[in-house]
Amino acid sequence: MTSYTPPTQDQLLAIRVNAGIEELATSERFAAAEPDLVEAIVEGVGQFAAGEFAPLNRLGDLEGARLENGVVRLPEGFREAYAAYVEQGWNAIASPVEFGGQGLPFTLACNVLENLGSANMAFNLLPMLSVGAIEALEHHGSAAQKAKYLPNLVSGKWSGTMNLTEPQAGSDVGALRSTATPIESGPHAGKYLIQGQKIYITWGEHELAENIIHLVLARLPDAPEGSRGISLFLVPKYHVHDDGSLGPKNDLRCVSLEHKLGINASPTCVMSYGDSSECVGELVGAPNRGLMAMFTMMNNARINVGNQGVQIGERATQQALHYARDRVQSARAGSPDKNPVAIIEHPDVRRMLLRMKALTEGVRALLYYCAGQVDRGTLGQQEAGKRAEVLVPLVKAWGTDTGVEVAGIGIQVHGGMGFIEETGAAQHWRDSKIAQIYEGTNGIQAADLVTRKLGIDGGGAVQALIADILRDATSEPALSALAQDCRTIADWMASEASLDDRLAGSAPFCTMLAVAVAGWQLLKQAEAVASGAAPSLAATKPVTVRFFLDRIVPEAQGLKASATAGAGLLYALPAEALAG
Repeated sequence: MTSYTPPTQDQLLAIRVNAGIEELATSERFAAAEPDLVEAIVEGVGQFAAGEFAPLNRLGDLEGARLENGVVRLPEGFREAYAAYVEQGWNAIASPVEFGGQGLPFTLACNVLENLGSANMAFNLLPMLSVGAIEALEHHGSAAQKAKYLPNLVSGKWSGTMNLTEPQAGSDVGALRSTATPIESGPHAGKYLIQGQKIYITWGEHELAENIIHLVLARLPDAPEGSRGISLFLVPKYHVHDDGSLGPKNDLRCVSLEHKLGINASPTCVMSYGDSSECVGELVGAPNRGLMAMFTMMNNARINVGNQGVQIGERATQQALHYARDRVQSARAGSPDKNPVAIIEHPDVRRMLLRMKALTEGVRALLYYCAGQVDRGTLGQQEAGKRAEVLVPLVKAWGTDTGVEVAGIGIQVHGGMGFIEETGAAQHWRDSKIAQIYEGTNGIQAADLVTRKLGIDGGGAVQALIADILRDATSEPALSALAQDCRTIADWMASEASLDDRLAGSAPFCTMLAVAVAGWQLLKQAEAVASGAAPSLAATKPVTVRFFLDRIVPEAQGLKASATAGAGLLYALPAEALAG
């Protein structure tokens, strides 16, 4: 496996052009995000990721996490790398200043995760989940809970998890059975006894952080059925005294680790709470409103999972380019010179490499555009907040679909050497697949787009986004045509299509709209580079953007037939006949 080289200049271009960091810095809240500081952060975390996280990526895949006598063991070097991450303050970039954070834009936190995840996707899941826990507590925790838990979560001294899924309750969270019983007396009076089992808990147990703060969904006695009866509880691995010191271990344990396709260095735990009926947790927010609180964490996590599409795409692309430069095979068919050449000279390999670069840069542009809208929403700009809501499923679904595609192309570039494990190319594909599944499958993201997000402002939020694309894409016929098709489909879904018809066309429509937004944002990058921004990208950026606009955008337009076909054919066969 090749080393990781941070794509600093392309990241800075996306942060400046797509997120609009300089405009954000004109606000009082984000005034510290001056150009010099932004550049220092992007360069600094890139170097840190390449030096500390990247060398552990292959080792983590080969050795993985192990459960030994109830203790999760990580390969050598992980503890030291995480300690360095905490010591250098990378966990605190966008967290509240009052709890030890730097209070910088979410955009820069995205860049920290992008670099760390490109270097080591499995390891990066540890800080990624903590970021979500911080946000959930910041928005829904009591003043006492914030004071008690946030400083150490913000620093990274403690880590956080989210506990939703149970053996019988996957995407249907309302089916969960974990319980929370009020404690009436004793030292934990006012708290709750938590009992139940959770599965797929990322970094649910480890010893890199001093404490793990689990956010657990459970039901209070006499809670309403389904999702309306779910509450959120804070359940620490170790009890925390009022002075912040750690007490005895709580009644919780890791039962087992899942054996997975990829992200082997990330311990995916089956967690058991209350085996001895002594697991103590604190209610976060209002009773029976836990799902709303958890969605705060999940919305953050969905953007960060979309970020993983950029991460794995970047790492797979770098590896494929390195291999293609070094692998010599056959003469170039169109050349009079019959001597063998590096495979990067062959037309089809060149096509694959440019596709990898264009797709990865497209997702990056979309990611930072979304992050910039999130930051504007934080500043109270309501329209930007609504636009961010529309963009989240695009980032998560198309971003992770693209990550899988790019990683797969990377294997193809390697040929037979990609199918064997020694090169490390296969790891990128294996690691990438989970991102399409967790934090709400991509099918759920598409469904969210055509049901809830399409209805924001009576459809106005989606139509305003499309109108902005059409306004700026007059010189690009393919992009304009794609945006117009998105407008037509959105109108049809809102006015004529049945719910089944909308859901049947949701995935292709999600891809179409995501590609339209990404193409629009890449066009902005190309215009900025043409005006003198990012001189180091002056040769490459026009080509990758042109490839995206001329080849990927028309492909997305071809999805219109599928997006508008309706659900009729899908149910032409009874389930028994379909299953054979």
